[in-house]
Amino acid sequence: MPRILVAVVAFACPAFGLAQGAFPSRPVSMVIGFAPGGGADIAARIIVKKLSENIGQSIIVENRPGAGGQIAATAVAKAAPDGYTIYLANVGVLAVAPHLVSSLPFNPERDFAPITMAVVLDNVLVVHPSVAARTLAEYIAEANKRPGGMPYGSSGIGGAGHLAGELLKLMAKANLVHVPYKGGGPAMSDVLGGQIPSLITTAGTAAPHVKAGRVRALATTGSKRSTFYPDVPPVAEAGYPGFEAVNWYAYVAPANTPREIVERWNREI
Repeated sequence: MPRILVAVVAFACPAFGLAQGAFPSRPVSMVIGFAPGGGADIAARIIVKKLSENIGQSIIVENRPGAGGQIAATAVAKAAPDGYTIYLANVGVLAVAPHLVSSLPFNPERDFAPITMAVVLDNVLVVHPSVAARTLAEYIAEANKRPGGMPYGSSGIGGAGHLAGELLKLMAKANLVHVPYKGGGPAMSDVLGGQIPSLITTAGTAAPHVKAGRVRALATTGSKRSTFYPDVPPVAEAGYPGFEAVNWYAYVAPANTPREIVERWNREI
C-alpha cells in the first residue's frame, strides 16, 4: 500500500505543478485609487490593453476613488495574495501618506509586494478661460489679489498635484487654496465647467482640453519642458529655480504574493 501511495503522489505532482504554472487562469483585477478620466486611470487603461493580450486573460480596471488613493490601498492590502489583484499605486499613497496620516490603515513597506515602476509624468497648471492670467507670474499676482485666494484642484490630498501646489505656494508666497477631488477626471470636469478656476493635473489628462482651447496651460512641474507642452515653461524656468514636482505610479501586489507571481508580473508589465 505505501508503494501505491508513493506512485500516486509521484504521478499527481507533475500535474499539480502544471496547474500552478497556468497563472493567470482567470480574470485579474487592476485597482486604481481614483475616478475614471484622471492620470492613473488613463495610464492603467493604456497598459491593460497590451498586458491583457500578452497574458491571455481579461484584466478588469477597478476604480476605487477616495482619500487620495487610501481607500484603494487599504482594499489591496487586505486582498488575497494570489496575484489576481494588482494595484497601480500613486506617489501619494506609497511615499507621502505615511508622513501625513498617523492612523494610516496600511503600511506601504509591510503590506505591499513591489512589482515595478510604471509611469513618471509631469503635472501641469491649467486655468479656466475666465482667469485673466496668461503666465505663471500673472496667475500668482491674481491669486494674491483675489479675496480668499486662488482655488486650485487636484486629484486628492497628498497626491502629486497637491504637493506641487503647496510647493508653489511656499516658493512663490502665493495665496493658493487647495480643493481635493477623488481623481483628476472629476477635477478636470469642474475646471472645464468653471466651478473651480485652476487645476494641477497630469499632463496627459489636460492635453486634449488645452489643445481644444477649453483650458489654458500656464506652467509644467518637471525640471524640463514637457513633450506634451513644448511651448509652456516649467515652473523652474518661469521664475522659481529648483522647482520640481513630478507624478509617478508604481505597480504593487498584496504582501505575501508568491515571489514567482510577482516576478511574472514584473516581466509582463
